[in-house]
Amino acid sequence: MTAINIENLSKNFGTVRALDGINLEVNKGEVYGYIGPNGAGKTTTIRILLGILQADRGNAAVFGRDAWHNAVEIHKRIAYVPGEVNLWPNLTGGEIIDLFVQLRGNTHKSRREELIERFDLDPTKKCRSYSKGNRQKVALVAAFAAEADLYLLDEPSSGLDPLMEKVFQECVMEFKEKGKTVFLSSHILSEVERLCDKVSIIRQGKIIESGSLDDLRHLTRTRMVLETKKEISSLESVEGIHDVKKQNKGVTFLVDTEQLDKVIEHISKFGVKKLESSPPKLEDVFMDHYRDDGGES
Repeated sequence: MTAINIENLSKNFGTVRALDGINLEVNKGEVYGYIGPNGAGKTTTIRILLGILQADRGNAAVFGRDAWHNAVEIHKRIAYVPGEVNLWPNLTGGEIIDLFVQLRGNTHKSRREELIERFDLDPTKKCRSYSKGNRQKVALVAAFAAEADLYLLDEPSSGLDPLMEKVFQECVMEFKEKGKTVFLSSHILSEVERLCDKVSIIRQGKIIESGSLDDLRHLTRTRMVLETKKEISSLESVEGIHDVKKQNKGVTFLVDTEQLDKVIEHISKFGVKKLESSPPKLEDVFMDHYRDDGGES
C-alpha cells in the first residue's frame, strides 16, 4: 500500500490556481522530497493531505483513505511540522510539547527528553521569548516524539542553524531506518539531495518532474575541467558539449550525461593532462526548470 496517493488534484483560490492537476505517489518507507519556490503549491498540497483544505477536483489519499473525509482517523498516524510555527505566547516550550504528547497518547517521555537535549532547546522559557529557530525546535520535538507512520514536514528546517539542521537530518534518517515515511517539502536543495529517495519538482501548481535522484540527474549535464597536451579547437561543435569557456591552461564545459563516453573518446585524442568532472546536482535540474520562470516567489 502507498502512504500517499494524489490523482489529478486541483485547488483554486478565487482566480488563482494553486494546484493544477497534480499526480504524486509516495511509497511506505520512503523519504520523498517535494521541492519548489515559495508560492509553487507545496503548502497547499500538504494542507489538503491534512484535511485542512478540500480540493476542488481530484483525489488525495493517505494510507488508502480519503484525506478530507477520513482526516480524524488519518491524523492518528501522522505527525506534522509547519514552516511557520505559531505558539501560545504565555506557555513554555515544554508545556506545549507536553500538550501535544498528551493529545497523541503514544509518546515515550524518554524520547521527549532525548529530543529536547539533541535540539538544544530550553523548555522552561515562555514561547513569546523564543526566536524563530527555537519555535521551530518546539514543533520538531513535538512531532518527532510521536509514534507516527507518516511525517509531513513543510519547510521544517526553516530558521535552524547549521548544527541543528544536521540534527534534523539525523532524525529523518533514523525514521527511514525504522521504515517510517517522510514527506519533506523544502527549497533547500542540498537537504533534499542528502535525505530523499525520490523527489517531485512543482512549478506554478504543476508537477514538472518526478523520480529518483538518479533519474533526474540524467536530465542535466556534467561539468568538466580539461587540460590537454595539444590545443583543442571547436569543442562547441562536438555533440553533447555546451558552454565552453577558456580557463588558465585549459577549458571548462558542460556535457550531456548520455554523451559522456563519446566526449571522453574525442578529447583523449589530444593527450589529456588533467580531467576533472563534477556530477550533476539536484540544484542544476531545479534551476534548469526555473531559469525562465520570471522570478516566481
